[in-house]
Amino acid sequence: MRAHTSGKRWTTRSSLALALAATLGLLSSNTAYGDDAGAGVRARSPVQMYGKVRVCGTRLCSESGKPVQLKGMSTHGTQWYAHCLTGPALDALAYDWRASVLRVSTYAREGGYASDPRKFTELASRLIDMATARGMYVIVDWHTIHPGDPFQDLDKARAFFRQLAERHKHKRNVIYEIANEPHHVPWATVKRYAEAVIPVIRSRAPDAVILVPTPAWATFGVALGSDERDVVADPLRVGNVMYTFHFYASAAGDPFYSALERVSAKLPVFVTEWGTASWTGWGNDFAKAQKWVDLMARRQIGWTKWSLADNADDLSVYKKGACRAGKFSGTGVLKPSGVWVRERIRG
Repeated sequence: MRAHTSGKRWTTRSSLALALAATLGLLSSNTAYGDDAGAGVRARSPVQMYGKVRVCGTRLCSESGKPVQLKGMSTHGTQWYAHCLTGPALDALAYDWRASVLRVSTYAREGGYASDPRKFTELASRLIDMATARGMYVIVDWHTIHPGDPFQDLDKARAFFRQLAERHKHKRNVIYEIANEPHHVPWATVKRYAEAVIPVIRSRAPDAVILVPTPAWATFGVALGSDERDVVADPLRVGNVMYTFHFYASAAGDPFYSALERVSAKLPVFVTEWGTASWTGWGNDFAKAQKWVDLMARRQIGWTKWSLADNADDLSVYKKGACRAGKFSGTGVLKPSGVWVRERIRG
């Protein structure tokens, strides 16, 4: 993407920051922020507009205390789709899609962190820097799926968050999601896990927003026939915490929708993963998805859609093989779900 910079006045600080970012390879050579940026480039980034976000009541708020709704994308597993997370790809997300947040999903297992802790810590750290250079917020997702009990990877989680929170403790745009989708364990277990991990982050980044998973694949228990009452009755006794909720529109019926509607009036919620299709990967239902998007807009619930990938299923936004071509802006490289969600992020 080419920035139109002729006739622009640049501050010294902005120029130095961009030069440093370009030197480090964090920005592509034709990307920039300006005080009066042209088409496709933001005059002010989300982080410049909102500052260091925090939880106020049941909402995520800007540094000045005004509720904000962050909207963006989740990566797929970085062990599989790093080729969809290049500089030009993040340029497209930040400046073409106008996303305010990127969720970086580091799988605990399945060929991810456990196979090479140093490699995947470095990759997550680099993606944090890349999102930061583009003025986006970034969610550091410890992506647990199997086993359902997050305690099984507690030591690895502590090591992962200890290193990243130490490296990025001075950044104001980093949010930490301490586990992805616990299941077949009660809220009491998830809560104890959170109480074991949160101090590791807070000792280094005391003001960071932390996202805590909820039971039954982050559905407040709904996916296993329960509801949000256990979490509501016994929330964490620490501040600046939000609770995660996940849904896949074509498969999530009224009980899921009603639960989010109820609980978002009682607790701060962030939807860190959702899709226009089923969790199986197939069957877009844009009418149902729009109902969910409307609810999240009405309640100012932040969200990141799954996923920035180019595999065959309906949930990934890029056409199969598109990331290898290195062109990410516009709609020509996108699947129907990509076109649809890009419009909602831009809007």
